[in-house]
Amino acid sequence: MLEKYLDIKLEVADALKTGKPVVALESTIISHGMPYPKNVETALNVERIVRENGAVPATIAILEGKLKVGLSENEIEYLGKAHNVVKTSRRDIPFIVANKMDGATTVASTMIIAALAGIKVFATGGIGGVHRGAQETFDISADLQELAHTNVAVVCAGAKSILDIGLTLEYLETFGVPVVGFGTDEFPAFYTRRSGYKVDYRVDNAKDLAAALKTKWDLGLNGGVVVGNPIPEEHEMDYDTITNAIEKAIKEAHEKGIHGKESTPFLLAKVKDLTGGDSLESNIALVYNNAKVGAQLAVELAKLYR
Repeated sequence: MLEKYLDIKLEVADALKTGKPVVALESTIISHGMPYPKNVETALNVERIVRENGAVPATIAILEGKLKVGLSENEIEYLGKAHNVVKTSRRDIPFIVANKMDGATTVASTMIIAALAGIKVFATGGIGGVHRGAQETFDISADLQELAHTNVAVVCAGAKSILDIGLTLEYLETFGVPVVGFGTDEFPAFYTRRSGYKVDYRVDNAKDLAAALKTKWDLGLNGGVVVGNPIPEEHEMDYDTITNAIEKAIKEAHEKGIHGKESTPFLLAKVKDLTGGDSLESNIALVYNNAKVGAQLAVELAKLYR
């Protein structure tokens, strides 16, 4: 029955069948994360980095109602240009598929589709989380519940700094999701390497991290793992600059009544404008860095499963 909905690219299918390392990649960053043609250029570069580090890239999206695991260059180009692509999380998947629509996958929906295909590692920019003021709005990303239940490791530059990082980490702790620092004791905050919050465990290489992941899943401890991989130091933004831009963006979003799944694209775009485009360049740099680490992790995990 599942084959009716899944469309796995031949290269990805062959890799999964033979035990080669595969890295899942999301598509929201293409359709809703940055302008054309920068979005397409970035997506293709991310795939190239994954290959250069020994793994097969599997960019995930929904096209004409099909759960696509691995995209062609033309399909990535289409996602970068199209204006009718729906930002798709868990709740949206059945409706996008049933109506044969196009959907760009978030962290949550990318994890779901990756798990359906048998992919264990996913590299992205940053995870969603608990939004500021959530004690009144209950605005909490579906990414966190997916991390609690779906067996995929998510390599990211931490939680987006537009969020309440402290509450996000508390939520993950409640649901037993390990938060690992890759070469760091402190949870990264997307544009900056530090957040003021500690990780649960520090791991300094992909081999040790792969061993912990396999042990977790071998023991039947279902759920994902957050791998916090800090933005490279040379691309880190000044803390005060980014904090001031975020505060202004959040204030404007509140005044305009923007909330829910529309809030993150609005806030990131506003922060980009307020920083003169510097935040976009930092965003791209951290995504590239996560693709590299994600590929290294997938390679080590594949060795253990073989």
